[in-house]
Amino acid sequence: MISLAGRDILHAWGKFVFTGIGLGLLIGVTLTMAGVYRGMVDDGRALLDNSGADIWVVQQGTLGPYAEPSSLNDSTWRSLRALPGVQDAANVTYLTMQVQRLAGNTGAAGAAGATSDVRAMVVGIAPGGSGTPGWPPYLVAGRQLTRSHYEAVADIASGMVLGERIQIRRNVYTVVGLTRRMVSSGGDPMVFIPLKDAQAAQFLRDNDALWESRHRTAANPAFNRPGVPGLLDAVIASQSSNPSVNAVLVRVRPGHDAEDVAQAIRRWQRFTATTRAQMDGILVGKLIATSAKQIGMFLAILALVSAAIVAFIIYTLTLGKIREIAVLKLIGTKNRTIAGMIVQQALGLGLIGFVVGKISATLMAPAFPKYVLLVPQDTAMGLAAILAICVLASGVAIRAALRVDPAEAVGG
Repeated sequence: MISLAGRDILHAWGKFVFTGIGLGLLIGVTLTMAGVYRGMVDDGRALLDNSGADIWVVQQGTLGPYAEPSSLNDSTWRSLRALPGVQDAANVTYLTMQVQRLAGNTGAAGAAGATSDVRAMVVGIAPGGSGTPGWPPYLVAGRQLTRSHYEAVADIASGMVLGERIQIRRNVYTVVGLTRRMVSSGGDPMVFIPLKDAQAAQFLRDNDALWESRHRTAANPAFNRPGVPGLLDAVIASQSSNPSVNAVLVRVRPGHDAEDVAQAIRRWQRFTATTRAQMDGILVGKLIATSAKQIGMFLAILALVSAAIVAFIIYTLTLGKIREIAVLKLIGTKNRTIAGMIVQQALGLGLIGFVVGKISATLMAPAFPKYVLLVPQDTAMGLAAILAICVLASGVAIRAALRVDPAEAVGG
């Protein structure tokens, strides 16, 4: 049986190999799409790991700071740090925006002689140092932030280089450090800047809006009471301040349960406190759930297309050797032998396609704008699925072969 299948493959090896390559490219796209989903999940979990937090404290009734907007007063961390079981607490802000890369840099923007921009998540980190919640846990080049203004640490996926000047809202920052795998749940690279600068970038209104607000306030008789001096000045000053953050990152003391501490925060501080396990469920189960469904549907469509291609090719090859099959039947070859020969050809086609697909997926992955994570588990499942599809798809060709009349071997 092996000899029959092998000889038939060698007889039309060109058609067989080129068909396997075409199928392999389709399989490569399938493996890459599975890698995109794995990469999305890994990006979300890397975001949680790199934050250095055990509990995320956000505005009550929200799923912030990654899935929904959240706003807290920037003095909240003091009361949280005083709670039993809390080792550290630090403010943080998150803002996804276009960061301008200024002309004259040594990077890509400078080479073009003009400004360019990159989509990034700007993270405002509280004063402290490496090890403070929210800070990048490690650098691949440069140093951490040491000044309270106008310095930035960027992920290398942004394409930025040390010494590069970038603009965030009104201010210009110098990149003093580079980190790796510090990305948002959507795969956008992170840019870390001091908290005060990030608060101004996210919450401070532009000059025209401030002027109009102050003008309306000054014209309001309620703020010009003769018996309350300084009231107008206080109101105007409050409009210029920005005492808000998106979340407080809490680190739990060793030996304390994060859920117990989170429950105390919910009960006594009246905030939403989300543990690591719960935040993982929010990111994977809610934030990327729609994308996961889309990728799942796409994988199902690709599987059906692959099955149709294998079935059509094997059926075509079978019809091309009807007379040979009739001869085999005429000399007494059993039906299961003929069926086995067709199944082996289908499996051979699937193996060629899988090898080509695995190689193409490995080569294509680094070129994708999003992180693609190819794991051995998906590779093994893909191989099993391809072989199963090939066996099922060969059923049409087997049915056609078994219906061949041995008399056709001696017919005209």
